[in-house]
Amino acid sequence: MELIYQLKYHRGVHLAGELGKLAAEAFDDSRLVEARAKRWPLVPVPLHCGRLRTRHFNQAAEIARALGREVDLPVLPALKRIRATGTQTRLTRAQRLSNLKGAFALTRVGHRFAAEKPAGVVLVDDVFTTGSTVDECARTLRRAGIQKVIVVTVMRG
Repeated sequence: MELIYQLKYHRGVHLAGELGKLAAEAFDDSRLVEARAKRWPLVPVPLHCGRLRTRHFNQAAEIARALGREVDLPVLPALKRIRATGTQTRLTRAQRLSNLKGAFALTRVGHRFAAEKPAGVVLVDDVFTTGSTVDECARTLRRAGIQKVIVVTVMRG
């Protein structure tokens, strides 16, 4: 958890490589064989532009880039956060789900990709706590026509 904390709150972008290596271990799981074999893209969970301006980088995107190098998969910025949701650290699961409703949309790149009716994507985030963030992201991707969304995170919180 310390590496994630250093990455997010102390601009430890140099740690993304190590976190990407940790995330790559998930690809040893048989449920990810199809994703790797068919080269499903890695889709990082986006930050709202206001948070991105403050932090100067998206930790999920940095981890996804490092993970992509480890497992030889492309990174696709298919999602954008269209509504600021504030920090979720002190919210219950129900509050988090409510807070995130309608917070994500496809980017232009995401629309082009979804138009091809792809078999799947691998959604990448740093920490899985209640699953509310990746749940809302996956809903957005599935509504667009992406058939399967697999989630890979570095940590479970």
